[in-house]
Amino acid sequence: MMDLFKIGFLTVSLIDVIDLILVSWLFFKIYQYFRETRAGQMLVGLIILLIASFLFNAIGFSASSWLVNQFQTVWVVAFVILFQPELRRLLIYVGQTRFFQTIFRMGTSKSIEEMVNAINQLIEKKWGALIIIQRETGMRAYKEAGTQLKAEVSAPLLVSIFNPKSPLHDGAVIIQNEIIEAAACILPLTESTTVDPAMGTRHRAALGITEETDAIAIVISEETQRISVAENGRFMNIGMDEMELRRFLNEELFISSGD
Repeated sequence: MMDLFKIGFLTVSLIDVIDLILVSWLFFKIYQYFRETRAGQMLVGLIILLIASFLFNAIGFSASSWLVNQFQTVWVVAFVILFQPELRRLLIYVGQTRFFQTIFRMGTSKSIEEMVNAINQLIEKKWGALIIIQRETGMRAYKEAGTQLKAEVSAPLLVSIFNPKSPLHDGAVIIQNEIIEAAACILPLTESTTVDPAMGTRHRAALGITEETDAIAIVISEETQRISVAENGRFMNIGMDEMELRRFLNEELFISSGD
C-alpha cells in the first residue's frame, strides 16, 4: 500500500483517496436524489458533521470529536426515522436501474398477452379497470385487505372481475409472478396537488400506489376508454394503444419475489 501524505497522526494512502472519492460520489448522488426536499437539507447537515468529525480526529481534538460523534449518531437515527418514505423511494429507484433489472428480468410474455387481450375486451365493453403489477416492493397489506384469488392470469378472468355486475369490480387487481393474487383491493389515493381535477378515483389510486411502491399501475378509463400507465408516482403515458402497452410491459416487467 503506497502512502501519499500524513495529516497529524493519520497516514493517507492511495486506497484512502480512492475510498474518499467513492464515498463523496455516493453522497453526491444521494444528495441529487433528495435535492430540494427536507431530507436533502438534513443530509447536508449530516455531511457537515461527518467532515467535522474527520477533521477533529485528524487534528487531535478529542473532546470536540467525541461531541460531534454523539450528534452524528443521533442525526443518522433521526434521518432514518423521519424520512422513511424518501429512503424507501430511494431504494426503489436503485432497484429499478437497468443493471438490477437485467439481473432479475424473467419472461412473462404469456401473462402480458393475457393482460393486453383483457384490456382490449374491457375497452370494447366500455368497462373501467385498475390493474396493479407488483414488482420488488411488498404489497401484502393491500392484498390481504382485498379478496384472495391466487389464480393464473387470464383474459376471461380479468374481464369477469371488472364486469360492473361483479362484486369484485370495485378496487384494484394485484398481479404478481403471473398470478392474480387478489381483487377488490383498496389502494391509497395520491395527495399530489398537481393531479388533473378531471381524473377519477382509479387514476388517483394508480398514482397513490406507485408513489409508495415500485409497482406498475394500468388504468382503463370507463368514460374515455383510454389506457393510462403509472409508474414512480406519475403517468408515463395517457392514451396508450395496444402496441405501445405491449412494448412498455415487455421492456419494464420482470418477476419479483416480494410479499
